[in-house]
Formats: sequence, C-alpha cells, structure tokens
Amino acid sequence: MNNLPHPRVPLILASASPRRKQLLTQAGFQFTCIPAQIHEDFALELSPVGFSQYYAKEKARVVARNHEEQLIIGADTIVVLDNMILGKPKDRQTAIRMLSTLSGKTHRVITGVTLIWKEKQFETTFHECTEVTFQELTQNEIGYYIDHFRPFDKAGSYGIQDWFALHVSKISGCFYNVVGFPLSAFYHRYKAMCDSLGITVK
Repeated sequence: MNNLPHPRVPLILASASPRRKQLLTQAGFQFTCIPAQIHEDFALELSPVGFSQYYAKEKARVVARNHEEQLIIGADTIVVLDNMILGKPKDRQTAIRMLSTLSGKTHRVITGVTLIWKEKQFETTFHECTEVTFQELTQNEIGYYIDHFRPFDKAGSYGIQDWFALHVSKISGCFYNVVGFPLSAFYHRYKAMCDSLGITVK
C-alpha cells in the first residue's frame, strides 16, 4: 500500500472518524489525524448541501490555523430525508425515531469535503450525494440493531458497512460516501490540486 502511484503530500485528516481513517489508509494515503473540535448547530438556516460544506470547511479551517504547511482534509456527512437533516443520534430513543422515519424510504447521504493548504494558498470545497433506499424495518429489527451495533456516532443512526446492510435495498451513487468519505471524488480533486501545484508522483 505504501507504493501506490499517487502524489505524496503532507496530509492531516481533521476527523476522529475511524471509517474515514480506514478509507484513506485503504487508498494508500499516509496522514495524521487531528480531530477538529466543532459544535454543529442544526438550527442554521442552510440547505443540506450548504450545511455539510459549511461544517467541512469549519473543521478544516480550525486545524489549518496551526498547520499551514500541510494539506488539511475536513469532511462532514449528513443524512437527509425530505430536506430534513438527520445528524448523529444523542440516545437510543433518538436512534429509534430516526430509523423508524427512514424505514421503507429513500434518503440522501451528503458529504461535504474541504481541502485547505494554507502554505500553498489552496482551498476548495465540494460535496458528494448518494441516494439510499431502506427496506421496511420492524421495531424488533431496529431495537436489535441499536442494542448490538450502537450507531450513536453515525449520521442517520446506521452504518451501511455493518449488519444494517441487510436492510439496504438500493444505492444510487458512491458507496464510500455513505460509509463517510467519497474516496473517488476526493482523489480526483486531490490529483487536480497536485497538478495545479506542480506536485508529481513520488
């Protein structure tokens, strides 16, 4: 994995997400994790895309203040149903309510991503959107999932990469975006950045 043919730049992932860390590692990137301490205010009057991009940018900028010489990756993933944003559940009842609401319906998973490299005067923000359709869920299935997989760190109260995959009937778009980070969209913007800055494969 350490000899994959993509440019090497000093990277910081401004996230504590084990899934984002796993995906970037899987893709052969070498990086440091410095989680950004950000409180998300769901009362902000922003569109779902605007919300995800706003907090991706906030996370990246917080870490970039003390790390101007490195490329910072900020990301924010939300689940959206009928233009209503579902974040991470605060407790079991919230998780039950979220999954009951999503049952049998199609929702969107949106991840905003910001890349900031202050030393190079580079900053860009983009988003990826994936549509996910659930089968009808019983209350027993919802309770079992929450009690055994405890999805309290996951937007929308589920992880598509675990047991809950049994209840996903359709996906339209990037699978890894639903996991928490749109690898392909990120990589092609990363390569474009490197090309624009004259950075070549090492």
